[in-house]
Amino acid sequence: MRIAEIYLDNLAHNIAQIKQNLRPGVKICAAVKADAYGHGAVRCAKKAVECGVEFLSVATVGEGIKLRKAGISRPILVLSLCDKSEMRSLVKYNLTPLVGDAEYIDLIEAAAKKFFKSQKNSAKKTNEKFAVHLAVDTGMGRIGCLPHEAKDLAKKIALSQILSLGGICTHFASADETSKKYRDYAQSQYEKFSLAINSIRTEKIDAGIVHCSSSAALLDRPEWQFDMVRPGIILYGYCAGKITQKYLSQKGIRFEPKPVMALVTSVSAIRHFAKGESVSYGCTWTSERETKIAVLPIGYADGLLRRASPGLEVAINGKKYPVRGRICMDQCMAEIGMKSDAKRFDRVVIFGPKESGALCTAQDLSDAQGTISYEILTSVSKRVKRIFI
Repeated sequence: MRIAEIYLDNLAHNIAQIKQNLRPGVKICAAVKADAYGHGAVRCAKKAVECGVEFLSVATVGEGIKLRKAGISRPILVLSLCDKSEMRSLVKYNLTPLVGDAEYIDLIEAAAKKFFKSQKNSAKKTNEKFAVHLAVDTGMGRIGCLPHEAKDLAKKIALSQILSLGGICTHFASADETSKKYRDYAQSQYEKFSLAINSIRTEKIDAGIVHCSSSAALLDRPEWQFDMVRPGIILYGYCAGKITQKYLSQKGIRFEPKPVMALVTSVSAIRHFAKGESVSYGCTWTSERETKIAVLPIGYADGLLRRASPGLEVAINGKKYPVRGRICMDQCMAEIGMKSDAKRFDRVVIFGPKESGALCTAQDLSDAQGTISYEILTSVSKRVKRIFI
């Protein structure tokens, strides 16, 4: 058994927690890219919409199409640049791209013009425009124009007969850090973004929806919320980087997220080991005494990263048991000892919210492995069945 239990009520709780930390009128753009961080994009997007979220964001055109085919009509931002071959679909499914240079804007405009021309609906051809959001690179270094280029590109979009400027955005590189060095860097990004916005408005161009704050910034720097925020990891129950609950609490900010996913398996067999016997590849663990080993049908092909052992502990019947030996592609083994009441087919919880029976969270696992909760969650593979609770 390999199951990811998705607690949709916890997702709703997290959205409510975000809302209580927003200034009046600020919209939410919920990040459901990477299959909603492994949680199931369609169901999580629908729940987010039900909770009043105004926008959604994805990484690829394909992710956006999946939401559209599921009947989701909210505006969908595509955060990564798309290939020329995808641009027709981008327009067809009314997905909102980020643009950041003249050539890319021209390609999007040409695709939109060609698509609108092919439609029989004359109103769409003559009256409607295709919205884009102008991305400004203030220091992340991935996509977007430089701040001093924003004015001219905004003017180019505003003068288009096909495109409209739906918004302007940037992305912070270090908003989830707390040291002065990184806070100063984030502050400099904010100031550059503000200059870009002002340069556009000075030209009497409507900048549309202004947005820059992802999970860390929207909580730690509420003055940067502008018209919309883009929460990601906090939707799914985890804080971003060093902007932890403890840190926020010390600043008087109340934010109490609940994990949304529980990774669950079961005991497939129980094996008896004598002292001196080894388990798994490489014989990296040898029993120091007579003991029992529970075999669990879950491994690194399911997202239980190989490097998690030694150190990983799982919950069986409310008790923690250490995983022994190397995690295999499809299985791993936990030592339960001679006195455990664990038996074949018992439920095993790797991580999750308390109500799942978990004794640790994805954050606990990521801390132990020197990574981040994002990687733990998005590593849970497609062969792990999602069950929505």
